[in-house]
Amino acid sequence: MSSHSTNVLGSNVPERDELYAYNYKAKLEEDVFAAVSKPTPLFYIALLTALGCVGIGATSWAIQIINGLGKAGIMNPVGWGVYITDFVFWVGIAHSGTLISAILFLFRAKFRNRFNRTAEAMTVFAVLTAGLFPLIHLGRVWFFYWLFPYPNQRHLWVNFKSPLVWDVFAVSTYLTVSVVFWYIGLVPDLAIARRIKESKIAKTLYGIFSLGWTGTFKEWQHYNQLYKFLAALATPLVLSVHSVVSWDFAMGVVYGWHTTIFAPYFVAGAIFSGCAMVITLMVPMRKMFRLERYIAIDDFEKLAKLLMLTGLIVSYAYIVELALALYVGKEGNVFEYEQFMYRLTGDYAWAYWTMILCNVISPLTLFVRKLRRNLIYLFVLSIPINIGMWFERFNIIVISLARDFDPYAFGYYTPTWIEWGITLGSFGWFFTFFLLFSKTIPVLPVTELKEEVD
Repeated sequence: MSSHSTNVLGSNVPERDELYAYNYKAKLEEDVFAAVSKPTPLFYIALLTALGCVGIGATSWAIQIINGLGKAGIMNPVGWGVYITDFVFWVGIAHSGTLISAILFLFRAKFRNRFNRTAEAMTVFAVLTAGLFPLIHLGRVWFFYWLFPYPNQRHLWVNFKSPLVWDVFAVSTYLTVSVVFWYIGLVPDLAIARRIKESKIAKTLYGIFSLGWTGTFKEWQHYNQLYKFLAALATPLVLSVHSVVSWDFAMGVVYGWHTTIFAPYFVAGAIFSGCAMVITLMVPMRKMFRLERYIAIDDFEKLAKLLMLTGLIVSYAYIVELALALYVGKEGNVFEYEQFMYRLTGDYAWAYWTMILCNVISPLTLFVRKLRRNLIYLFVLSIPINIGMWFERFNIIVISLARDFDPYAFGYYTPTWIEWGITLGSFGWFFTFFLLFSKTIPVLPVTELKEEVD
């Protein structure tokens, strides 16, 4: 062991003996697995709330299925409304989780060990949430198989030039890699759970999913090589996948969409919203599972700095997007100019300025160190940032469609309570999965935290 080592609070402490390391590891196991077995009452309150939201969403969807898609506010010219806004929002959340974990792992950022499992789990559950919205937006959900990109019995061939078809391959590939990356990281901790659990059924299940892990030197050698490979694979994959999602818009001819900045713009926005969602999840979880000893204020401050950085990148993208529209307006492109003037001053100006307030103004407060280290403030700040990122997608999708080329086709889209109910249900769906995960699997990577005292 080196002359200095990092303790659970992230500060330098004098070298400790082997007994200290042994006691710390034993206490770590005890605390983390106690959090899984015996969460506080706050956990059950959160779970019941999430299930209630799922019930509202399921009821809203059932009403739409029975009565038809006309129960939603979708209309010409806004063929994509809240549902596709929700889809892009959840895909952004999904893409950020694995990216945060993989990049921080490759850069050897130790504070990652406090957030990576949450970020990776968030990725998987956000993809499962996003996958609902193409079905919801379809209306007649029993024809869902029409969405699959294969020649069917009617000899109809899908258009492989369409970015919507690219989405199917990109998102499914990303989901596969993310699940594998997440699961591989779980294997050593599942083996610890197999040893600790007293129930025979639990021992058997954890034994099956831990793949017979025994922790030998050869197993660790192969494990480390595989984990590095998956981290290196996931990083460029995420960049490419969210670029493909941005091309759903950028490959179109609608003004406000047809711009080359969308790919980096969407990737930066995904990381930004992902950092905010990790804070939203981890601040209450730290209290809920009594993990204050292992997740320090310093760790949250580093995550807040990453949030601040990505927020500045997103703000720069907003400025560039607006500046280009003003520039081309002077060159005679009235459509692009009018589109952005409509965003700033038109019927949906309230949505645009909400986005600016949440995504541009509020993150600037993180330049104050005391605020970066205040967990209550970080939690409160993360919520408007997520709201702002939702409104970013709303601005891109709805405003551009509501005011296209022909003034005769201009329209105003108003979401109905069915759409808001389904949106609320999607959040309940996501948080239900996440809470059940936290009750089943250690929310902190025990083996990685143990390595910090070796």
